[in-house]
Amino acid sequence: MRDILDNPIVSDFLTSLAAGELNIETELVWVAIATALSMVGGAIGGMLLAGKDIGYQFSAMLGALFGPAGAIPAIVLGLVLLNFLTNY
Repeated sequence: MRDILDNPIVSDFLTSLAAGELNIETELVWVAIATALSMVGGAIGGMLLAGKDIGYQFSAMLGALFGPAGAIPAIVLGLVLLNFLTNY
């Protein structure tokens, strides 16, 4: 583990991620994190809304599939706007 963290490429990436710099690598990481969180939120929302009607597992699966449908475009648009505002 120490060898991975001492690698200059990984160290530079983690530094730019922690500093809040917006480049293509950090944007892809933030999109992946936000997608995973929206899938969890969609699964919880699906279970709360339709758990008793169609079953908790099926509603969680549908919620996890449909959760990122609205979140991913908003995340990408937000990152594009932040990148635009920091550059100009």
